[in-house]
Amino acid sequence: MQGKTQISSNIRNTVVGAFSVLLLSTSCINTNDVDQYIDTNSGKGLNVTVTEPIDRDYPQIKQEGTLRMITRYSSNTYFLHQGLEWGFEYELVRKFAKEHDLALEVVVVGPNENPYDLLNSGKGDLIAANYAATQERKQYVNFTRPYNLVDQVLVFSEGLGNPPQTIDEVVERKIPITVRRNSSYFYRLQNLRDQGISLETNEVANTKDTESLLFDVSKNEYLATVADDNIFNASNKYMQGLVKGPTIAQSDTIAWAIRNNASDLETELNRFLYKHFRFGNAGEEPKRSTFLNVLRKRYFESGQQIAEYYNPDASSRGSGVISPYDDLIKEVADSVGVDWLLVASIAAQETKFNPNSKSWAGAVGLMQVMPRFSEVSNEEELFDVRTNIKEGVRIIKDHLEHYAYMDSTNKWAFALAAYNAGPGHIADARRLAIDHNKDPNEWENVEDALLKLMQRKYYKDARYGFCRGIETVRYVKEITNRYKTYESVLTMAERNNSGTGPGVMGLFN
Repeated sequence: MQGKTQISSNIRNTVVGAFSVLLLSTSCINTNDVDQYIDTNSGKGLNVTVTEPIDRDYPQIKQEGTLRMITRYSSNTYFLHQGLEWGFEYELVRKFAKEHDLALEVVVVGPNENPYDLLNSGKGDLIAANYAATQERKQYVNFTRPYNLVDQVLVFSEGLGNPPQTIDEVVERKIPITVRRNSSYFYRLQNLRDQGISLETNEVANTKDTESLLFDVSKNEYLATVADDNIFNASNKYMQGLVKGPTIAQSDTIAWAIRNNASDLETELNRFLYKHFRFGNAGEEPKRSTFLNVLRKRYFESGQQIAEYYNPDASSRGSGVISPYDDLIKEVADSVGVDWLLVASIAAQETKFNPNSKSWAGAVGLMQVMPRFSEVSNEEELFDVRTNIKEGVRIIKDHLEHYAYMDSTNKWAFALAAYNAGPGHIADARRLAIDHNKDPNEWENVEDALLKLMQRKYYKDARYGFCRGIETVRYVKEITNRYKTYESVLTMAERNNSGTGPGVMGLFN
């Protein structure tokens, strides 16, 4: 949570230039407009700048307790809807993290960020974004065993008239195929040209994603593009004007990208994926687990609610970017000088934005306010969303003021811990840290002390007794991780509102 106020300010004040669509011939590339992923020296590649990965493998991840997932904000990777986190990749990685007792941090790739650099620099631990395991990508990263097989298909606009049925017909009619320069689709088209199949292409900036290109094709802005068959099937549920064409590649393997020196992590991920996806005998469909089949159905086959949410023409997307209560949370939090995104992160952690929630311990409402700590005498009033948010913000504000002498990172960590476990247990943990000659104003020391308070030899002498410290430690970690993701999502939404965002959904292949 380092420097949250400063981070938030810096992100929101970043000047993001408009992304221009580049229509380039196959024989001429305007190097002044080439996207950052392109290696301008060779004319190909991913322009990776961090080629030596840091030393961070599964033991270090396990010790820290957090797995960092690099992904795109998209309908099949990761997105927010009504305050809840969704996405095929997100749910699959989250299951792995849960089975290994790891908190999951989502790192959303920004417009000027290279996912391979994020991975190799240690800002993330795996790229989970529907990536095909191509030879170009294997120059910089390793891939896990696959968890999906897809076909690449040509997709035409209905406005083309009498869409081609074969690749030869596409060549004969000289129909330009619009693709991104660093996509697996581009390299497949290049391979076909090397085989003497003279397909014409339009190359666009890599800020364009697969589904935004499909959307452009559906509006007849481009005549053709390429998509994985599962992405086409999902998009075709809400985009009108698309026609599926011939297949240009079969059985591309979709896998997670990891650092090439993370062998232990690769082993753990492969063990997990083996339980969910195995190749069958020759000519047979792969064997998928029930869980994986549920995800496939939800996001690619029959997830109508997903299609309705992402339909660019939909008018009922809710009142906020993060949750249905964004405006109200922002109003209340801003009135007392508290970061509203952190308040939203607390509400997501506590109740997943359910205003009618009541815990076994008696905490009620959106922010899980304990009536005995509330200034509202009538418990029923705490189920009113505005009242509950005001009380929750008042309580977190009191905790922040109590730790006001700390730096922003520690102040927020201690305030969140007190909100979860109560100030008494936090005071016990700080005293225990002092007993071990550690600074009680550093969260990592108190974090360790909270875990010790689960052991009798430590909690028997504590003023407030036993503390389920592991829950509080996880609580602080997960809210911190969620806050970082919310910042990225909010920034992306602001770019989209200004017309500079990457597209409809952000799917890359």
